[in-house]
Amino acid sequence: MCVVSLPDVTTTATTLIRNGIVIPCEGRKVVHDPGSVLIEGTGIVAVGSVAELDADPRAAGATVIDATGQAVIPGLHNCHLHSGLLRGTAESMSLWDWLESYVDPAHKVMTPEIAEAASYMAYTEGLLAGTVSVMDMWRFMDGSARAADEIGIRATLVPYTADLYDYFETLETNRRLLETHLSASDGRVRTWVGLEHIMYCSAEMFRAAADLAAEFGTGIHTHSSESIWEVQETLKRFGRRPIEEFYNRGILGPSTVVAHCVWLDDREIELMAQTGTSVAHCPCSNMKLSSGPARVGDYRRAGIHVGLGSDGEKENNNLDIIQEMKFASLLQKVSTLDPTTGDPWDILDMATLDGATALGLGDLSGSLEVGKRADVVTVDLRRLHFTPLLHGKNFNAAAHLVFSASGRDVSNVWVDGRQLVADGQVTTVDVETVRSRAQSAAEELFERREAVLGLTASPKNTQLA
Repeated sequence: MCVVSLPDVTTTATTLIRNGIVIPCEGRKVVHDPGSVLIEGTGIVAVGSVAELDADPRAAGATVIDATGQAVIPGLHNCHLHSGLLRGTAESMSLWDWLESYVDPAHKVMTPEIAEAASYMAYTEGLLAGTVSVMDMWRFMDGSARAADEIGIRATLVPYTADLYDYFETLETNRRLLETHLSASDGRVRTWVGLEHIMYCSAEMFRAAADLAAEFGTGIHTHSSESIWEVQETLKRFGRRPIEEFYNRGILGPSTVVAHCVWLDDREIELMAQTGTSVAHCPCSNMKLSSGPARVGDYRRAGIHVGLGSDGEKENNNLDIIQEMKFASLLQKVSTLDPTTGDPWDILDMATLDGATALGLGDLSGSLEVGKRADVVTVDLRRLHFTPLLHGKNFNAAAHLVFSASGRDVSNVWVDGRQLVADGQVTTVDVETVRSRAQSAAEELFERREAVLGLTASPKNTQLA
């Protein structure tokens, strides 16, 4: 079943996003309030005050988006995602029980059609919440590429590879995706090399993955140090902590992003910083699975790029990076007992420029700067939960974005200058078609899973015990 495309009526040659609270997130606490952003084709050609851009001759004849009362920010980057269809069904379990009981059985029965429906759902959900770019570790990713292409977002595709289990992707299927989607959809869709947990992949596979990434000149993505048990088990099996073992296996480097990194010690932080390896921090997932609080402040002080990730819908229950910002800040504060950590400006940087940099997109996206691609989001601050909205010396829009906002407050999203969300509505795909397709795929997935587990499906209309 194909997702029905809607007519593209939102793409124009020149767009002026006018009179908003422009927060460029360029690494400094710079604000244009009120300000405007001028888009020409796929790129940003001017950022500044309303008066400056009104006087710019390039703005003559532009389509004007009135951003009064709205924050204008760079698009958000989700640095660790698993498309999926298990939301709300795998609750109150430890990480490894949860993997064995829910995640692995789902992989055993996965089909390309189910996997594609999951990616359509995940990418559309993220887009509505202001996400312009995802790093997705998933299965049968030709379908994920089709979803990203049609929806219009940026996607870094990372196949779920493992060789110690026979129901994941392999480095050979990863190679095939690299051959067809190393760079596709005008560069919006890319492929990296994926590795599941260290307990799922042999040392030989890690080294072969590093060779494959070098051959294609691409990145590597994997998980590490998500639980104390993982660290203890790695020490027992290999005599090293996980990041030390990664270094020994040759996968650390400036094109590698490691998800979670909850239990790194000082030496591992030093190794990550020395090699230029980035972290995808997933605070909601880490709290829900009781994994623990990552030492994010220490990572950033060491010079490690830290982006935010939602993880999958099953271990987070939504794919809202704006909401993730609040938890990223609060988790730092409560775990360190230091209220000065988790500053809103630092958290905004993690969701935008630092996340884009971790994904190798920092020269292209992540901030509102002249010469970068027009990946722009507006967030409507004209609501009770943003009141009072203050300007000047009492400016508080950055704090509102981190502590008060959610993805439901996003009004408009552009990627490469193309408006993908207009007044809260997706312009490229029919959301109801995406939802109903995902619903049907999830029902099929659970039927297939029950058959594999030898379970008898519960009769309809019966109450749960």
